[in-house]
Amino acid sequence: MESGVFIRILAGAAACLCVTACDVAEQDRPDTSRDFPRPYRPVSALGSNAFSTEQIRDDRQEAQTVMDQADLTRGMTVADIGAGEGYYTVRLAARVGENGRVLAQDIDEDALRRLGNRVERERLDNVSIALGETDDPKLPDNSFDRIFMVHMYHEIREPYALLWRLRPSLRSGGQVIVVDTDRPADQHGINPQLLFCEFERVGYRLVEYVRKPQIAGYYAQFEVVGDRPEPRDIEPCVQPGDTSTEFSLTEEDTSGDNDEFQGS
Repeated sequence: MESGVFIRILAGAAACLCVTACDVAEQDRPDTSRDFPRPYRPVSALGSNAFSTEQIRDDRQEAQTVMDQADLTRGMTVADIGAGEGYYTVRLAARVGENGRVLAQDIDEDALRRLGNRVERERLDNVSIALGETDDPKLPDNSFDRIFMVHMYHEIREPYALLWRLRPSLRSGGQVIVVDTDRPADQHGINPQLLFCEFERVGYRLVEYVRKPQIAGYYAQFEVVGDRPEPRDIEPCVQPGDTSTEFSLTEEDTSGDNDEFQGS
């Protein structure tokens, strides 16, 4: 790695490498996740880090739309989880400015090396890079105003463990942003009802939900509420349609491309 880019190798990463979606069997789970419920849904196999070409995404103003929706301003400290090739990382860095900070995190070491070269080449002095684990983003406590997870949540094999360990890294008033696609979890998307439920079970509140064509899916924003539950007290969510999934969207909420839903 070239000098000037600080890559913190925090832990090894285990991933489902099969070409089809993988269900998380109990015997395949890391020991650090065994106290948490497993997700009773398929998990998408790791896809390409290039979701679409950057020019296409910029032409439809994807990153600008997401950052505006998140009310991202100069001087903030943000994390880009599942940063991949760095489409959001470089744009977040420009938005928060020289007095802000961006931590780009991924579980793919090769992707992080390429991103490190890009950060060095583009002289992004406000960006740091970190390797995380499938069940732990390894973020420093009380550090972030916004945490972004863009088109990657459906690949998280241990959502309850990861979200539980994510909570302490948020500053007071900090929020988590998820951008994803409303389709089955084994087809590189996640039903928003299921997303809401998984966040709620770990002690987050839905603040905003909106669908816009610019982001090729939906935008959901969460904040911490109440105490963090004990891992063994977390009740797993089930597939949408079961009464155990507590969140639902009305017909008005889910119709059209520009609908918005405000959490209560």
